[in-house]
Amino acid sequence: MAGVKAFFNVTNKYFHLSTHTKSSNIIYRYISSTSSVPRDVDIVISGGGMVGAAMACALAHNEIFEKKKIILLEAAPERGKYILPENYTNRTCALSPATVRLLESFGAWDEIKEMRYQPVKRMQVWDACSDALITFNNEDLNDDLAYIVENDVILAAIMNRLNAAGDNVEIHYSTSATSYKFPGEIDDEGNKESWLTVNVSNGQSLRTDLLIGADGFRSSVREKSNFHTMNFDYKQMAVVATLHLSESVENTVAWQRFLKTGPIALLPLSANLSSLVWSTTPENARNLLIIPEDSFVDAVNDAFWNDNDKDPLTGRILESFSSILQNLLPVGAVSKQLPPTVIGVEEKSRAAFPLSLTHSSNYVKPRIALIGDAAHRIHPLAGQGVNLGFGDVSCLNEILTKAVGLGSDPGSLKHLLEYETKRQRHVIPVMATIDGLQRLYTTNFSPLVLLRSLGLHTTNSLHFIKNRIIRQASV
Repeated sequence: MAGVKAFFNVTNKYFHLSTHTKSSNIIYRYISSTSSVPRDVDIVISGGGMVGAAMACALAHNEIFEKKKIILLEAAPERGKYILPENYTNRTCALSPATVRLLESFGAWDEIKEMRYQPVKRMQVWDACSDALITFNNEDLNDDLAYIVENDVILAAIMNRLNAAGDNVEIHYSTSATSYKFPGEIDDEGNKESWLTVNVSNGQSLRTDLLIGADGFRSSVREKSNFHTMNFDYKQMAVVATLHLSESVENTVAWQRFLKTGPIALLPLSANLSSLVWSTTPENARNLLIIPEDSFVDAVNDAFWNDNDKDPLTGRILESFSSILQNLLPVGAVSKQLPPTVIGVEEKSRAAFPLSLTHSSNYVKPRIALIGDAAHRIHPLAGQGVNLGFGDVSCLNEILTKAVGLGSDPGSLKHLLEYETKRQRHVIPVMATIDGLQRLYTTNFSPLVLLRSLGLHTTNSLHFIKNRIIRQASV
């Protein structure tokens, strides 16, 4: 019996690597459909969200992978052709220039431009407890700071490009991994496994060189592979909604104000629409979801406009400090501007989701790599979460291209560790900075209010530091 199994395994591998003739296709389909015989696949990607789909699309358009077999497992059913709705949806991303470059590399950015997006040319961030603020202008970098795009539009654009690629990537909808057999485990014949086997809900077993976990912050791949993970509950919820503005304007400014309960942000969608992301306490979030529309609109405007939390002592010290700084660095005063007035909220656009920090101590193991929220999840106050995930895609694609080009095993830990090192050197400082800002700004303790106000005001006066901050967020 062992000899028969070995024959089928060798035959399956042979037909996977060879040029498919009509007869070989028939045999290959027979072997692949037999659940007791593992099907050989070069790469399995678990999770077909924005990051997982982008990983599949990057590999699909990568010439060096055109002879490889890649499978994308997507638990959701196939949605059919995407039709752009008239109304904007309430989940959006602020795509960085680096993310746009990735999307451009396989044509998804052109798809997005055919649908809709809104550039951010200026950003203003300010403190509710003082007059301290920082602004980032288009003139600082001679480029757009970011692009606000709906999640559904991003995913649709990526899937359009994936479907237009060659046949080296198969998408298995309504399918998810149910169990795994990892390298080093003992198989049915008493031998150590060299590959990783993914048992799938459709009955197949996929034996692969590399499993990429892109299955979100509750990642099954991460959990079943026993990655050590750090979790922290912020005890906050993000309230999102699509808001109507008082008048049609250019609307290319992103506004963010730090309240003592969490930051509130207004992101441009169109001339008269903006996207709200309001991080607040669970109690306030639940209240914001059920109050009448006019009360909700009043609450949003009040959160941006009221001065109830101003610290008088900090205000006086900051005013004196500003005069001294102006004499030392005569760069011109920057006046605080107020965001446009909100007059309405799109029907049924209000929603909320809990906020937490998740970080895997490692991003790789033999034949396994984690990307996106499966590896790291951060607070949305800087809009960097999905950009970090797309950065993972760019980095892993580059490293796998180099490995396969050299004839190496793409699941080799040597190459995967290079990916982990590069990404952790970028992700961990970003995560630490955002977590620190979140903790620093969710207090009205006067000494800390003064400290952060002086720091923010100083940073705003030093253009080279501001430019460096934005450049760092763009890579």
